[in-house]
Amino acid sequence: MGLVKGKFAIVTGGGANIGEACGKMLASHGASVVIADINLDGARRVASEIGEAGGTAIALQVDLGNEASVAAMAAAAAAEFGRVDILHNNAANTGAAQMTRDGALTEMEPEVWDAAFDINTRGTMLVTKHVVPHMIAAGGGSIINTSSGVSLLGDVLNPAYSASKAAVNALTRNTAAQFGRANIRCNAILPGLVLSPVARAQMTAEQLGMIQRHVLLPRESSADDIAGAVLWLASDLSSFVTGQIISADGGICHHQPHYADMMDMFEAAQS
Repeated sequence: MGLVKGKFAIVTGGGANIGEACGKMLASHGASVVIADINLDGARRVASEIGEAGGTAIALQVDLGNEASVAAMAAAAAAEFGRVDILHNNAANTGAAQMTRDGALTEMEPEVWDAAFDINTRGTMLVTKHVVPHMIAAGGGSIINTSSGVSLLGDVLNPAYSASKAAVNALTRNTAAQFGRANIRCNAILPGLVLSPVARAQMTAEQLGMIQRHVLLPRESSADDIAGAVLWLASDLSSFVTGQIISADGGICHHQPHYADMMDMFEAAQS
């Protein structure tokens, strides 16, 4: 299959986890991919593995907190491939040092709040700012932003991350509105908990079980679930879809709050 054959893509945060899966998925369907990440070693590894699998990819370093770095990455990507058709804004500040400090609002350190918005929201804006002119020159394109299910719902942890991702939702709709007549689509994907090795290592079995009770489908989410949604939005199969905020979370954000308890009650009645 070649749903994006002949297209040229940029994936930020492509050096691991969801971004890695998305870059590999796009490449497996025929796209030439720029794997952009602040971790150049990770980006090079992913680009090398794409090449070994028969795809085309290059690695570029980018710091989303630095506009000059973003502009240089966008220019290098366009120079390498001659155009940009697909942009997957996936990079975010989700390191343990940031997320463990993103807790109670009454104890929120302003620098933690600012760090979330600096990369997650401002960084997404900057990449869009510098890539869109290349898309316009190419006659259009598709932008896919990674948001989060927590952008829609309140939670007891990570309010800075949640708020920054809610801002990404608004940015998505504004991007779609501003550039739609240039044949540029922009949509956002809202993953639930994707159990990357880092995420799994940070959570206990009890925590994982608590979350999984609320997923409507009978399995955990994987990075490939998000990659499949990215592929669809990048391809012409979704050519009339723009400005949408699409959940790919197994339904965890789309049911009554008593769902898990009700299911337990039904199972107990049948046993």
